[in-house]
Amino acid sequence: MDEYLRERDAFITEDRSRRLDARAFASASEDERNADGTLRRIRAEENRTIWGSDAPAIAGSLHTFPGMQFLTARDTIVKTKLFEIVSKMPKGALLHAHLDATVNARVLLTLSLKHAALHVRTDVRLTADTIHTTLPEIWPLPEVQLSQLTSLTDDAYEPGAWVPLASARETFAPGLGGPDGFDDWVVRALTINPSEAYVTHNTTAKIWEKFGSTFSVARGMTRYSPMFADYVREFLLSSAEDGISYTEVRIPFWYKHMIGSDGKENVPHREWLLTYDRVVAKVREEFAAQGRSEEFVGSKVIYSAVKKELTHEELEWYLEDCIALKQEFPHLICGFDLVGHEDPLPPLIDYIVPLKRFVARQEELGLDIPFILHAGETLGDGTPADMNLYDAILLGTKRIGHGFSLVKHPRIMEICRERDIAVEMCPISWRLTGSMPMHPLPILLSQGVPLTLNSDDPAAFGNMGLSFDFFQVLIASEVTGLLAVKELARRSLKYGCLAQEEQEQAISFFDRRWAAFVRWLLDTFPSAK
Repeated sequence: MDEYLRERDAFITEDRSRRLDARAFASASEDERNADGTLRRIRAEENRTIWGSDAPAIAGSLHTFPGMQFLTARDTIVKTKLFEIVSKMPKGALLHAHLDATVNARVLLTLSLKHAALHVRTDVRLTADTIHTTLPEIWPLPEVQLSQLTSLTDDAYEPGAWVPLASARETFAPGLGGPDGFDDWVVRALTINPSEAYVTHNTTAKIWEKFGSTFSVARGMTRYSPMFADYVREFLLSSAEDGISYTEVRIPFWYKHMIGSDGKENVPHREWLLTYDRVVAKVREEFAAQGRSEEFVGSKVIYSAVKKELTHEELEWYLEDCIALKQEFPHLICGFDLVGHEDPLPPLIDYIVPLKRFVARQEELGLDIPFILHAGETLGDGTPADMNLYDAILLGTKRIGHGFSLVKHPRIMEICRERDIAVEMCPISWRLTGSMPMHPLPILLSQGVPLTLNSDDPAAFGNMGLSFDFFQVLIASEVTGLLAVKELARRSLKYGCLAQEEQEQAISFFDRRWAAFVRWLLDTFPSAK
């Protein structure tokens, strides 16, 4: 029996030798090993008492288990010791997030209520029967068109008429919940709830339809130039508070103008970046003044265009615009991406000619704007969306966005290991129709494919920051531990677009913060040692 067990242990060790954290334990400090053991014991206990078959039922779920559907489990997750630990953890970089869905929905509404130009209307009268199926339309109006109406819900309201947002909230009918009911109605329109994710919209096509509607409701607020600085600031501060020290965000430049203070769409891309740059600099100054420079390294922008109805001529315009912005903001623009629901939209192969020309233009001008492409964000196998992975690799993508179908491609996984191409995994946003044990992330982790953890569109799901994403990765595996998530967080700074000196400094900051976190964990949970 002893010989068999030795052979078994050697076999397991060999099998796990490709894992991202394969050598992490050997190089770990004694405190890190103790902290890893503490976390594993806490996880095992909570798996039994909170997520086990004999644990109390969770409302809205037929089955309770580790890594179950996030939206159903969220209220339970935040009460766990494991989530408390993950919340305190430094998380490195957030490399895949769409800026227009990075601020909590209630915070977005609060910011919007400060602006008198923002109005709201509906296409039907709001009643107890219609409120759950009617979306608000929110938009800034020019001063000459500001409405004198005061209520969205009184008997005199005519569908289609604009009402000042703040007034609509103040006068919202008591029978519909008053001001709090107004907030809930708008937030419901900006987010996805468990019933929608797992019941009524439980296919990729249906959930994308709901997903798109959240952006439609938000765009009058997120595209309003006078509140853009406050919006960006909220994103940066909330990210830093969750332990994220560096971000790269995809900004929707397919809108060629933001809406100005005059209510007209006339604020060009250059002005967006000037504002973004000022806010980043201001936040950096504030953190430095507070002695917290290690907590905020900075932020860069990935220029994003959408493939919906995109012609070659239009793509050429966006690519040239990206080049112009890179020339003016070389420290800020760090990549180019084409986004959108991959299944119904044109594949990358349709745009190879302008994309290759973009590479040649950079060579002429001495620029470096890497592709950071969405690819394989699909359940398909051999579909055009799945085949995007081949084109992303051939185009030299720096990272792969989502890569959900990557596990079906052994050679591409091998290339990712050879060329150190990281996959931007989004554990929560890409498992709306399943659970974490069904997600390909554990497979890629075991195969040693470079990975980063990301939140994607956290405003829609309520997974602000990265704590929930790291939690889901930890809770759904008995192999993955503290040292694995350390490697994911630390390496994320390597896979960003930081210059070598910036990267080294960011990693040095991370290491110091990590050591302090480990000491906190051991001091806070001594009984779990």
